[in-house]
Amino acid sequence: MIIDDFLILGLLGGVGLAMVTGPLGCFVVWRRMAYFGDSVAHSALLGVAMGFLLSVNLTLGIAATCVFFALSIVALQAQHRIATDTLLGIVSHTSLSIGLIAISLMETVRVDLMGYLFGDILAVTPQDLIMIYGGGLVALIVLVALWRDLLAVTVHEELARAEGVSALRTRLIFTLLLAMVIAISMKIMGILLITSMLIIPAATARRFARTPEGMAFLACGIGALSVVLGLIGSLRWDTPTGPSVVVAAFVLFLASLVFSGFRETGRPLSPR
Repeated sequence: MIIDDFLILGLLGGVGLAMVTGPLGCFVVWRRMAYFGDSVAHSALLGVAMGFLLSVNLTLGIAATCVFFALSIVALQAQHRIATDTLLGIVSHTSLSIGLIAISLMETVRVDLMGYLFGDILAVTPQDLIMIYGGGLVALIVLVALWRDLLAVTVHEELARAEGVSALRTRLIFTLLLAMVIAISMKIMGILLITSMLIIPAATARRFARTPEGMAFLACGIGALSVVLGLIGSLRWDTPTGPSVVVAAFVLFLASLVFSGFRETGRPLSPR
């Protein structure tokens, strides 16, 4: 059987994304940052609009916007004037709405909104793979270097500070990593689905892993398997690829609930 090039590129892009979102997603789950990830992802559409308006590379525009909004959220959270969930809700929906309005006003530019909102894994190009694997490798190297401090801050921030760990610096670096990964993965999963690849594989792995490192590796494998099953399902039933990958990840999560229900493994892993 001959496999088309776009399938191979899509598979490589999806697996490469899973290798990065797996470990990052573990900390998103542990630190309860799912809504934060959604808020940063929603700001990406404004980055698309800025990229067109300023005639710069769209990925750079998206990355810059995601980083700006991520740092702004962290700064506003430090003020303790607005509840975190309220702040994230305001930033998330406002940035998405401004992005949609800005794009609608650009009459001379043709924008595939469905592609940006839900992604298109089958449209991955060799240039996209370079960005995914290059950016992903940088993110993983930084995450490995930051792992011990980030884990300490996640488990007990006060104790980590007493041991000399800079909690603010650690959170900022992790926030920047999250923003960068969201920017490089938007073409594959889209603005509305990328957070699912951070959360669902990590939540599935959490039921079986015994150590934080084990959970990170399991999340990578589950994410990669979700991509494979999603692509197969998309081709078999002619469904959108991004949502198909998310549904595959959800099915694996449900299977983990059933399987773990038959074997009493104790409480799920949590660094807290």
